[in-house]
Amino acid sequence: MATSKVRKNKAEKAKAQTIRHNLNVVGIIAVAALIIVALMPRTSGLNYSYELGQPWRYGALISAQKFNIQMSDSDMLVQKDSIARSFGPYFANNSQMTANVKASINALGASEELKRQLALVIDTIYANGVMDGNDYDSLLNVGTEHIRTIGGNMATAMPLDHVMTVHQAYKYLLDNPLFKGNTAELIDLNLNTLLAENLIYDRNKSMAELQQQYDNISSSLGFVRVNEKIVDRGEIITPEIFQKLRSYDAVIEQSNDNEFSLTSSLLWGQVALVLIILYGLASYLYIFRRECWQSMRLVTLIYIIITLMSVLASLMVSRHFFHIFILPCCMVPIIVRVFVDSRTGFFVHLITVLLISIILTEPYDFIILQFAAGMVPVFYLRELTERKQIIWTAILVSLTYMAFYTAYQFATGAELKDLDHSIYTYFAINGLLLLLVYPMFWVIERLFGLVSDVTLVELDNNNNPLLRRLSSEAPGTFQHSNQVATLASEVAKRINAKAQLVRTGALYHDIGKLTLPAFFTENQKGANPHDHLTPQKSAEVIIAHVSEGLQLAERNNLPRQIKDFISTHHGLGMAKYFLVTYRNEHPDEAVDESLFQYPGPNPSTKEQAVLMMADSIEAASRSLPEYSEESISRLVDKIIDAQVAEGYFNNCPITLQDIQMAKKVFKERLQIMNHTRITYPELKKTVGAEDAPAVN
Repeated sequence: MATSKVRKNKAEKAKAQTIRHNLNVVGIIAVAALIIVALMPRTSGLNYSYELGQPWRYGALISAQKFNIQMSDSDMLVQKDSIARSFGPYFANNSQMTANVKASINALGASEELKRQLALVIDTIYANGVMDGNDYDSLLNVGTEHIRTIGGNMATAMPLDHVMTVHQAYKYLLDNPLFKGNTAELIDLNLNTLLAENLIYDRNKSMAELQQQYDNISSSLGFVRVNEKIVDRGEIITPEIFQKLRSYDAVIEQSNDNEFSLTSSLLWGQVALVLIILYGLASYLYIFRRECWQSMRLVTLIYIIITLMSVLASLMVSRHFFHIFILPCCMVPIIVRVFVDSRTGFFVHLITVLLISIILTEPYDFIILQFAAGMVPVFYLRELTERKQIIWTAILVSLTYMAFYTAYQFATGAELKDLDHSIYTYFAINGLLLLLVYPMFWVIERLFGLVSDVTLVELDNNNNPLLRRLSSEAPGTFQHSNQVATLASEVAKRINAKAQLVRTGALYHDIGKLTLPAFFTENQKGANPHDHLTPQKSAEVIIAHVSEGLQLAERNNLPRQIKDFISTHHGLGMAKYFLVTYRNEHPDEAVDESLFQYPGPNPSTKEQAVLMMADSIEAASRSLPEYSEESISRLVDKIIDAQVAEGYFNNCPITLQDIQMAKKVFKERLQIMNHTRITYPELKKTVGAEDAPAVN
């Protein structure tokens, strides 16, 4: 009854933990979708790069709506300049100013004849008008040809060159032939102080009418119909086509700006697409990569990579920052391949490409090229064992881009002269940026507590200080570890587990024996130290190699995954030899089995389960009296069946099919590793053979 209750509590606890984990994953996906959608461009306008006089690099662009072809800014400025030159600004005519000036002249102490002559000239001057010098200069700068003077309810046009400023009027007086010989007298009269403007600029009326004429300018150079082709691939962008493109872009952007809101179809369409794609990836992980789904570290890493690539693409498109093909999208399958597997790497790559394609107006080229390039790291990095593989991958990705781009252009009707040669530079830059993935491995390992194949290969080197010390101080354990590594990695390959991880874990699983190597049979030469210890003390020394190994791993900065192999390779099993010995020596006493139990825990991954099986089988195989096929088969079945029966694999995703395959591989490998050699016959000597002459 108590056991049933404990099991029920464990099941409920596991169920609650699973629900929490699933909710956390859903939260991660929601946050990723929010970030991606928030930074997506809110326009379906022309996210193209084009220049006047250059060929159109994309496919045929068809108008989705009717729109007017707008005049360019420079043409509009020319039109406005022309209107400004032909426009006649308004000036109010102060008709009283002539009488006022004459009255001032009559008050001067000049002769009557001079006053009469001055009056005649003043009438001539003010008949055309006198205006402020600053206004006059401004009109000349604009190119104004005439003005309009307002007198009463009438506006009369007047050529600007007939109008004078005060300074010009005074000079006109002095230079007039009527006053020839009287110039000195005129200067003494200070007539310049008497002259004043009679034309006053009416700014409000003039600017209002000028603006109205500006507004009446037709900015349209024609129109484009619905479904009309604007430009086709390879076509040179003429000024007319350039204005069509600019006008189409402006119309679409204005339409989106006017329509966008929290209830707009554009926003919710983006939200729906992003969520569908991201949850499609979640479904793949849940159904086909359950161990990855159950790792919060891996799920978080995958969605961060996808989000980062999507955000970078959005920023590049919305701000026209570089070209989209510079973005090293193939980092995604490389990173996921290294930390998960190849199939997941390619699937995540496709998910990323789909997300980026949402923000592209013409995504077909992008999708095709990324699909082709994404296969390169998946196929080439099936086993990542050397740094130079990353370099070769970057080179092959760039070459794949170039080859598929060229082939695709030819397949869509382009000719050699139509190819955009600058895009090959973008592909080369893409390959260079792809090399940054190598230092990213180190960053990811530190941030997420993961381990890459590159790190595992480095740890696998026998020149590693810890392994070198193991081979020197505990050669038997070192030999055992290598044998276990061979067995375990072979099984891992056959059941689709991580072979390199198992191999490296096997090399380090017994490093705790370095503390007291002589207490382990594989390192003993003659005397056995356990002969002088009680079974409890012997069990304590043997069991301690797990905790000692974890301490050594910590001091040598081994990854968490390697430490897990150290702690789980015996699980919660018993030091059975010493437990049975104690029971035989104390048949009537109750035994405290906890003194003989390893600290565990039991394996939680396929790889840990495989190592536990390989460790037990390799050690037990050394005690076989003979290495026949039958004895090896019986040993493998006995050990693995006992481990299954004792529940060591209940917490890991290894299947019965995997276990049966593991048995088969263990049997095959043990027979090869422990085959007996034939006895070479000796040559029988004949009588007198030693005296026989040598034969040359």
